[in-house]
Amino acid sequence: MAKDFNSQKVVERYDDHIRRLIPGYALMHQQVDAILQTALSADAEILIVGCGTGYELEYLLNRHPTWTFTAVDPSLSMLQKAQALIQQLGQSERVQFIHGETAALSTQPKFDAALSILVAHFVPYSLKPTFFAEISQRLKAGGLLMTYDLMACDNPQQFKALPLLCQSNGLSIEQSEAMMERLAQDFFTVSYDAYQQLLQHTGFEQVHCFSQVLTYQGLIAQKKQDDILTSEHSGKVVFTEQGIQH
Repeated sequence: MAKDFNSQKVVERYDDHIRRLIPGYALMHQQVDAILQTALSADAEILIVGCGTGYELEYLLNRHPTWTFTAVDPSLSMLQKAQALIQQLGQSERVQFIHGETAALSTQPKFDAALSILVAHFVPYSLKPTFFAEISQRLKAGGLLMTYDLMACDNPQQFKALPLLCQSNGLSIEQSEAMMERLAQDFFTVSYDAYQQLLQHTGFEQVHCFSQVLTYQGLIAQKKQDDILTSEHSGKVVFTEQGIQH
């Protein structure tokens, strides 16, 4: 059964648990930050889709005092914890928090970059095209998208290695076993090729991998300069575990 991200118990344990659950969690955020620095100007506006409890917000706010952010999350409990964290930092004026989905934002293409970290693997296959098209709509031409997700695994050795790596990261044997049991229930994973195809169909180009730890993989892409795709059109796309169906 999927975790309830509106549960206060889940939210309070999230920050500690995620570091044990996701191998290389801190390093992945460092990579995202390093890449953003190479691409963005001092006055960049960044969209964070699924901001969770605010870890990446805190990290980027502390390192880049002139960047501004819009953070969206469908979980009110998660969003409120992130808001409290940013308020404690005294940085609330630099972040606009939105309870809901990306669709709740203006369609004006105002963002220089968008981050979707450990989010899209929870999005059902039929909704993935709309999910990414709505992000694309709100990015400036040439804007950067960075994602990091659990991917479909066709390598049995990597699949067997994942719980062992998580155990070395601090997860108990019982927790790692529960994690493996939940993979097929909670996540809508796709292969790298299908993910690349999906992004290319929803307004992105130059799709590449920037990071991988076993079955977790990060992708980077740019919004097409001449993209006219709308989320309404993208919603007609049939996307399955295998990719776009024509």
